[in-house]
Amino acid sequence: MTVIAFVTMGLTTASAQITWEQMQAGSDEQLLREWTKVLSLDEFGGRKPMTPYEDKTVDYLARQLEVMGLEPAFNGSWFQPFEMISVTAKPEGGRLSVSGKKKAVLHYPDDLIIWTSRATEIIDLKKAEYVFCGFGIYAPEYGWNDYEGIDVKGKIVVVMVNDPGFYDSNLFRGRNMTYYGRWTYKFEEAKRQGAAGCLVLHNTEAASYGWHVCVNGHLTNNLGIYNPDTRNADELAVRGWLHEDGLKKLFIAAGMDMDRALADAKKPGFKSFSLNVRGDVKMNVSYDIQKTRNVGGILRGSGQDGEALVFCAHWDHLGIGKADERGDTIYNGAADNASGMAGALLIAKKFKEMPPPRRDLVFFFPSSEESGLFGSAYYCDHPVVPMEKTVACLNFESIGPAELTRDVVILGGGESDLDRYYLAAAAAQGRYVYFDNDNSDGWFYRSDHYNFVKKGVPAVVLENGRHPVDVSKPNKYPMPVWYHKPSDEYHEDWDQSGTLSNVNLIFSVGLSLSSNSR
Repeated sequence: MTVIAFVTMGLTTASAQITWEQMQAGSDEQLLREWTKVLSLDEFGGRKPMTPYEDKTVDYLARQLEVMGLEPAFNGSWFQPFEMISVTAKPEGGRLSVSGKKKAVLHYPDDLIIWTSRATEIIDLKKAEYVFCGFGIYAPEYGWNDYEGIDVKGKIVVVMVNDPGFYDSNLFRGRNMTYYGRWTYKFEEAKRQGAAGCLVLHNTEAASYGWHVCVNGHLTNNLGIYNPDTRNADELAVRGWLHEDGLKKLFIAAGMDMDRALADAKKPGFKSFSLNVRGDVKMNVSYDIQKTRNVGGILRGSGQDGEALVFCAHWDHLGIGKADERGDTIYNGAADNASGMAGALLIAKKFKEMPPPRRDLVFFFPSSEESGLFGSAYYCDHPVVPMEKTVACLNFESIGPAELTRDVVILGGGESDLDRYYLAAAAAQGRYVYFDNDNSDGWFYRSDHYNFVKKGVPAVVLENGRHPVDVSKPNKYPMPVWYHKPSDEYHEDWDQSGTLSNVNLIFSVGLSLSSNSR
């Protein structure tokens, strides 16, 4: 009955006071469901950073960590604040007009979705030139440079999502996408090359998600880390996604063969070229500069070497936005990532019930993952424990719902000695590990652990397996049904058997890493 009271409190108010005794009375599955359910309630408003719903979310998480008896991670505080800019931008008249051999009009948001990270009320580029730069990649180690021999300074580059290996297994790492394939990299490189803007060509197969994800994620409140010294004036004036129909319009205006250009861009030796198409880009911009907060608690270990293990699960989602076919506007983010937060909280509880391990344990809930992994990027530059003392990052990303499988999938295997820990933990459960070398969707680069990897901290991504124990129970909620949609809501009929097994597997890995030598 104690657990029922706990559930009722969680459902009636997000600030319900929960005692440690009540938490201990709940089974692992009950707690996993409760935390997932509460954190994805409508009253959390989709957990958008820098909205009133941020306060509700981070306060709730801090309260859970406090009840468990963890210490605040950030110099006596549960919170690590940093400044962000939130930008909503729209092209004047809802369109961009271009002229080359012919004229064309690109409509927003059907043909393209654009925004900026600059703190300005207007973006006004006169007669901006469009340049097709293949994949927009400069990768000396792969002998690939799409920017060789072309000056893109002050121009708008149009680049393809993913990398050449997606189309030719002999290039780069084949279907195992490199970071060069990520849209975030495309913007970073275009900025380094001096471009005024960058449009990433969307392709559902190459991106691994539909156009609606681009629109829903960037229609309003685009986030970025804010630099008060520059007011982000050194950032690209224009960032955006270009629909394939929009690209067709550009090539028609250019009087060029789009299909041939796309085919050539996938081959070594491709030379980027100007489309000889120009057009004004004028965007009306509204922006807000506020602080957002990472959340963290620490469980002190018994050792004296200052080393730590980080458990990570981003708290943010997409907030309130475009309505779906049901008229629902709240992007609750139950799977993404209330389920991940629930998994991290459950592991925190498990460790608190045990004698302290040798290493410190940091339970870290970053902000702004959905907008570009900004919270974890800030943390990795301002860590609780130095990066060289952080033995691994165990990240929880969209772990539920999941049916129990005979296997478990690992992305990023072969890059560190973490493999052996996952192999041992899976074997103890009577399961086996499948090391997936088809990272064509770039999932390995799409969550917060990757900022730790860039700092030299080992991390892999755990995904549910592919071979259900009970094949008579198909997954009712596969990712395409809910990913970045208002339909990402908690349901009582969620299958949590696989989710719970995966949480226990990560707990086992964490137990070994927190106690063993490097």
